[in-house]
Amino acid sequence: MSRPIQINNHPFRFLLYLEWVLLVFSVLMVILPSPSPKFAAKFPELTICSLAFFGLMGLRLPTSNQFGKIIYTATEVFLILITGFFGGRTARLFPFLYLILVTRSCLIFQLPGRLTVTFLSFVLFLMTLKTRLPPNRLTPIVQERFRFFSFSLSVLFGLSLVFVLVLMNAVLSERQSREKLAIANDKLRQYALKIENQATLEERNRIAREIHDSLGHSLTALNLQLETALKLSKSDMPRAMTFLARAKELGSKALQDVRNSVSTMRSHPLQSQSLAQAISILVEDFQRANGILPTCLISLDYPIPTEMSIPIYRIIQESFTNISKYAQASLVQLELTTTDKAVKLIIQDNGRGFDVTQNTTGFGLQSMRDRTLALGGEFTINSAQNSGCQIIVDIPLVRWKT
Repeated sequence: MSRPIQINNHPFRFLLYLEWVLLVFSVLMVILPSPSPKFAAKFPELTICSLAFFGLMGLRLPTSNQFGKIIYTATEVFLILITGFFGGRTARLFPFLYLILVTRSCLIFQLPGRLTVTFLSFVLFLMTLKTRLPPNRLTPIVQERFRFFSFSLSVLFGLSLVFVLVLMNAVLSERQSREKLAIANDKLRQYALKIENQATLEERNRIAREIHDSLGHSLTALNLQLETALKLSKSDMPRAMTFLARAKELGSKALQDVRNSVSTMRSHPLQSQSLAQAISILVEDFQRANGILPTCLISLDYPIPTEMSIPIYRIIQESFTNISKYAQASLVQLELTTTDKAVKLIIQDNGRGFDVTQNTTGFGLQSMRDRTLALGGEFTINSAQNSGCQIIVDIPLVRWKT
């Protein structure tokens, strides 16, 4: 089954209107009274119909099927020949149809087809011009002048065809570049939206896991303390009060867990403050919660782009959270430095550590790894049982420079 011919509207409406203006001018050359019978159109009705049909063909241009393009162009050439042979010599003095033919060929063919149609147009023009050579009975001076005029007209028309071809190629190249840029921008927006949705989903999952692990555990323990206190309230009030006091502590801890979860949900944690200031707040919160003041070394000789600041902040925040929950450390060190090529973050503690071959798939560690990889960096974990933990994040800075 043959492939159907796809036909589209003229992509440049102003060119179509210009074509019609030239065709109207050609029609006027046919219908206006001629100064000599030799210049009058032989069949003006046929010529006008050919010009009208040629103009209407510009409304629809074939764009996909190669055979359809060839038939379309052959039809145009046939109409031009009809106009040339039956439109009189006056019509042949204004070869606008060849310029329109080259213009349309640029819209439907690739470069080889455009060059072929341009060359064909020039050959047809020369053939038409040859039919108007003066008879031999004219004086040699008149013949020489006419030949010079014909040569000049041929050169001028050839340069006009080349100009139209080059101009259309430039216009089409610029349009294709804009279309490609628009497509690339659209894909970039879709990718950015996908990344944003993925990041939002990861944050929700992380917060859900954190609520389950911290708040859920605290509430479960709180419920057990209250149940025990309720049982002992009738027989051993002092012990019941001890369990109630413990329940109060668990309630306070659960409330703090809720506040921490809400804090991590802020869409712009660095809003109105620098990364160094945000890190100092994390350090203060960590000290209040754990009684340990992390040792910090922050040396930002080269500024960190905004696109990297929030992920780095989240990595530090997640690291402090993991240390608070699992490490049982007494010493925490944080080092954040920048060079002209990379950003390096090192967070380490002297806690109980873990086996990296068995415990590297946790949600927190996976979240830090994903954030690092999204920035084109490397994420490394060095840890062992009872030997602390070291997290190294190395992110190239060159790709983010403007």
